[in-house]
Amino acid sequence: MKKVVITGMGIVSPVGTGIDYAWKNLLDGKTGIHKITGFDTEELASKIAGVPQRGTEPGEFNPDTVIEPREQRKMDNTIIYGLVAADEAIKDAGLIEYNGDKERIGVSVGSGVGGLSTIALTDKDIIEHGSRFVSPFFVPKCVVNMTSGYISIKYGFGGPNIAMATACATGSHSIGEGAEIIKRGDADIMICGGTEAAVCPLGMIGFSAMRALSTRNDDPEHASRPWDIGRDGFVMGEGAGILVLEEYEHAVARGAKIYAEVAGFGMSADAHHITAPAPEGVGGKRAMMIALNKAGLKPEDVDYVNAHGTSTGLGDVGELVAVKDLFGNGKTCMSSTKSMTGHLLGAAGAIEAIFCALAIRDNIVPPTINLENPIEEVGDFNLVPNVAQKRNVDVTLSNSFGFGGTNASLILKRVK
Repeated sequence: MKKVVITGMGIVSPVGTGIDYAWKNLLDGKTGIHKITGFDTEELASKIAGVPQRGTEPGEFNPDTVIEPREQRKMDNTIIYGLVAADEAIKDAGLIEYNGDKERIGVSVGSGVGGLSTIALTDKDIIEHGSRFVSPFFVPKCVVNMTSGYISIKYGFGGPNIAMATACATGSHSIGEGAEIIKRGDADIMICGGTEAAVCPLGMIGFSAMRALSTRNDDPEHASRPWDIGRDGFVMGEGAGILVLEEYEHAVARGAKIYAEVAGFGMSADAHHITAPAPEGVGGKRAMMIALNKAGLKPEDVDYVNAHGTSTGLGDVGELVAVKDLFGNGKTCMSSTKSMTGHLLGAAGAIEAIFCALAIRDNIVPPTINLENPIEEVGDFNLVPNVAQKRNVDVTLSNSFGFGGTNASLILKRVK
């Protein structure tokens, strides 16, 4: 069986653009959640979100360094985020100077909802001005697979080119399926991850109508609070996470840097409800067990779980019950980085896989901030409250659960 490893990573996130900046802010417990300033929120129930901060300073989001401004006008932010994160990951992996067969490099980058703001703005233009004002770039700006397409075109990668759309499990599914493509021999390298840009009036109104979003509008920094009694819904976030996956022997042969092995990937369905998780997180638990089995590991081998942990009533409890049932109260700890980033929907699993790889690299786990009054179900389970913890991290598990009852679990392992 082929072994798949991570050789490059890139990120655009509310806590920073660039791996080093995002990771430092995460470990410092700095939130990226603030009041929305990009559009009028007067009519919105939830007026807060996690959005990459634009600027020209290190750690800020500056797409002009990767994409010509005139080209950006042809793209939705979903594509722009993905391209910026991909550029960092590809450079990190040393693939700009790659002289190998680029037909053996593929792309698997998805999105939960695609170009939502482009769709909304185009519909508004039609109503106000008529169909002649619709851009010829409308469809390419908003369909889910265009980020994968742009990455392939920009770098000349001629291998498999796919795009997942499994709601909030998209990023993890994209990575897991990318690894499977390598394992079955269809590619040597896969550029994988997720991207999302749904912080727009339509996205905020849609999720608010479901009563899914936090309305702690006067205190945005403390709004995302997984497993805390005071939680009142998740906080929207946007950005992108991209990982370069590579067959192990191929990576060694070219002297690539290796972060971790993608050791296990589990999928399942709740088969229960379109938005509510199955009782006691049984679907998510099944995905975790499948991932462990594929990795050839036992629950006690896992050092850290990066939770789906969205800060919702049912979701937080279901996942916690499932994790405690599977891992007990041993050495395994769990935290939710969504307490700082918000929920990046289709990009969440990808940036969280990056955080897991960095936890392995640095032997430190990021905190769950705003965990002040834990729910009863927490007990003495270690949720890394408020402060990062130095500890030995050889194996991590990352959970992503999506609407429709779709579940994904990824296991990363230190390469020794």
